Amino acid sequence: MSRNDIKILLNDTLNGHRLTVEEAESLMKIKDRQIWDVARTADEIREKKVGDVVTYVRNQNIHITNICRNLCHFCAFGKPKSDSEAYLYKEDFVRNAARLAKERKVTEICLLSGVHPDFATQNYENILGWITEEFPGVDIHTMSPDEISHAAKMDGITTKEVLERVVAAGLGTLQGTGAEILVDSVRKVICPSKVSTKEWSRIIKEAHSLGLKSTSTIMYGSVDTEKDRAEHLSVLRDIQDETGGFTELVPLPYLYQNTRLYERGLAPAGATGRTDLLFFATARLFLDNFDNIQISWGKVGLKFTQLGLLAGGNDYGGTMFADEVSIDAGGDGSDYFDPEEMKRVTEDIGRVLRQRTTRYELIG
Repeated sequence: MSRNDIKILLNDTLNGHRLTVEEAESLMKIKDRQIWDVARTADEIREKKVGDVVTYVRNQNIHITNICRNLCHFCAFGKPKSDSEAYLYKEDFVRNAARLAKERKVTEICLLSGVHPDFATQNYENILGWITEEFPGVDIHTMSPDEISHAAKMDGITTKEVLERVVAAGLGTLQGTGAEILVDSVRKVICPSKVSTKEWSRIIKEAHSLGLKSTSTIMYGSVDTEKDRAEHLSVLRDIQDETGGFTELVPLPYLYQNTRLYERGLAPAGATGRTDLLFFATARLFLDNFDNIQISWGKVGLKFTQLGLLAGGNDYGGTMFADEVSIDAGGDGSDYFDPEEMKRVTEDIGRVLRQRTTRYELIG
């Protein structure tokens, strides 16, 4: 696509044109100063959609276990049961973590764990029940489509029945994780044990049909191409057209350190800054039915997070307090983001910081 073609495309998009997969792919391949044109256009659309507010949720991550049946090649967190570093925390740990979250006045507890091979629906119900008893009213944000699928198979029931049971036990919102890249040829390389694109999409739509809201994610920068990323965005946009159940897109750049995919020479050393910036911006341009694009500070660092907010982003994610997934993969400073520092970074680009709930309701 020529420079003039890109200029025309960006202008058309500002005026309501819906990007095609091929056009999104072309934008993500730009390598000259038109990168800034794409970012500026995304920032204009962000301003039209959500104004100058930058949001965050006061949350705490709890990692129940790093034991995982999948052992994806891009992940440094999951361990087999036999590994000397494998752990599975018990009821006392979960209850204590929930009490600490209550003291910290969080509004969301996010459970991030491996897909434990022995976990059935009752295991998730127990964990949700412990947290609900200690901290009534907190939004418990957990369970990926892959976990839902595995629990259903363990119990010999439908995924809908699993969803209904965990909602009754206290699930607040569903995680749109395990998506990685929703292109099966890529999934066969990076996460061959996870559910297929079709199954991931089916479970997400089923959850939305029950009234559950969910995030959506993408993990890019490993073996995927720009076309794969654009195809992934298309899957998400189609689901959002149908259900309206996604609260946000959470772009997650591949952290290569300590991962088998990189160690075996199958993937590069993660996404570059150009890749990150163009993905944030293109996602904002392509996902015309999404309000919120999150910039994951634990993955890209605080300075680049600020740049992401100038390229279509409008959300920091959470305070977190702990993110072992990013730390294990080599991410620096992934444990806590003080809202006072958020405010400094936000006001430095002329924007306004606001706290939100998991469902993007503004607080205060």
